[in-house]
Amino acid sequence: MDNTSEVVERIVSNVERVIVGKRQEIELAVMTLLCQGHLLIEDVPGVGKTMLAKSLACSVGCTFKRIQFTPDLLPSDITGVSVFSQMNDDFEFRPGPIMAQIVLADEINRATPKSQSALLECMEERQVTVDGVTYKMPQPFLVMATQNPIEYEGTFPLPEAQLDRFLMRVNLGYPALDDEIAIIERQERSHPIEDLCQVASASEILDLQEEVKRIHVDPMVKRHIVTIVEATRCHPAVYLGASPRGSLALFRSAQAMALIRRRDFVIPDDVKALAEATLSHRLIVSPSARMKDIHGRTVIAEIMDSIAVPGARVGR
Repeated sequence: MDNTSEVVERIVSNVERVIVGKRQEIELAVMTLLCQGHLLIEDVPGVGKTMLAKSLACSVGCTFKRIQFTPDLLPSDITGVSVFSQMNDDFEFRPGPIMAQIVLADEINRATPKSQSALLECMEERQVTVDGVTYKMPQPFLVMATQNPIEYEGTFPLPEAQLDRFLMRVNLGYPALDDEIAIIERQERSHPIEDLCQVASASEILDLQEEVKRIHVDPMVKRHIVTIVEATRCHPAVYLGASPRGSLALFRSAQAMALIRRRDFVIPDDVKALAEATLSHRLIVSPSARMKDIHGRTVIAEIMDSIAVPGARVGR
């Protein structure tokens, strides 16, 4: 347990050399990687969304590709294409940028729904099918997508099926005053990403992913997780609640948080801390609720305040 926590601490501390004052958000990104999930970063331009993805990939020694989503982007630009080879007298598959271990889908809501849908199979089944042939994704595999919540012109909102495939949604937010001064000082002569070194390996990440699955979750905590998700389906402000995939996301994320906190069991505080990040983006709020400025985060906060915390029997 101490060894695994040490690996996570090395990764988080290394990323903090680039992303200043956002330890909680960095930990959530690392948790997403350990849970074999995908991360949606929703924030305004210039707060470090791209740098978070690049520094995480550099820290764990994984291959990194960036896809700039634009309205003219085609599905084949993402997945790859079969090209006829005169040398072999046959078609050869030329993999697209999605065939990397960590993929940055930059401004994902700028692409058309047809191009966005090219990610569905990759994210859920960890494979891509081109011309009837299926190719497995490399492991570990993480899609980090960014989108600007303010700019609406020329964008295509992500459909529910796409949002549901993201394990978490995080917001970096603007840095504090002292943190922004530190950012300026660190980039006065060069960018910290240029000197960032690898502190973990892909094989260590795969081992950590298996370690997460061995974290004990008491039946009372499991029931607590499902009760929270069930409450999203009957909330008066919600048109469509979280799916069973949401329950699994909260369950697995709580295991990852327990691992990072050097525990071999999940406590209700882990669930409470992760409910918003794992569930709020999965909710479709009714039009009348949106008019009252009620959002997914508001609903999750209300639910967490109304549901009783289970008893203390959470250990083995």
